Amino acid sequence: MRSPASYLYQIPPPPKKMIAIDDVLVADAVLQAEFVCDLKACKGGCCVDGDCGAPINEEEVQILADIYPRVKPYLTKEGIAEIEKQGTHTEDDEFGHVTPTLGGGICAYAYHDELGIVKCGIERAFLDGKIAFQKPISCHLFPIRVTESSGYTALNYEPRKVLCRPACKLGKKLKVPVYQFLKAPIIRKWGEPFFEALEASAAYMNQQA
Repeated sequence: MRSPASYLYQIPPPPKKMIAIDDVLVADAVLQAEFVCDLKACKGGCCVDGDCGAPINEEEVQILADIYPRVKPYLTKEGIAEIEKQGTHTEDDEFGHVTPTLGGGICAYAYHDELGIVKCGIERAFLDGKIAFQKPISCHLFPIRVTESSGYTALNYEPRKVLCRPACKLGKKLKVPVYQFLKAPIIRKWGEPFFEALEASAAYMNQQA
């Protein structure tokens, strides 16, 4: 299966073991699996590894167009050239709106820091207070995959099989479940009451174990 650099898939059916919170189906693994990004080990490879850029929604299409002048100073010459050639977003036959990439590899909005770790120029502009948008929500929620379908939204836990091994190992060492590691983007997307419902569901599942 093709995969974007970070993902918001739109067709696969949800797995069997899920809980329902309002109209959102959450895979048990989101509450039970443990995961903490280990950037020293993976070097931010999720911004590079994939067949296309990061999926973005309709709202983010306009946001990227609006903030580009303020993000541009944080980008590489190669990234700027690609964005100004392709646009602030592009289209993929399978995933729809996506961020541009350099030759199908690294995201055009990415750069390497002094340690060789791939980071997001959009997020760097956000942290510097230049913009109010942190980064595409599909990137922020990784390794949760969001499936949008008629009647429901499904959240699945899908780390990269090889690339994310260090993150899975670190998560187990620190005993941090996926939903806790992704608390900020989950609240950003669905709000605090939703996150509190996840916490309550996880506590119940742990009691039953």
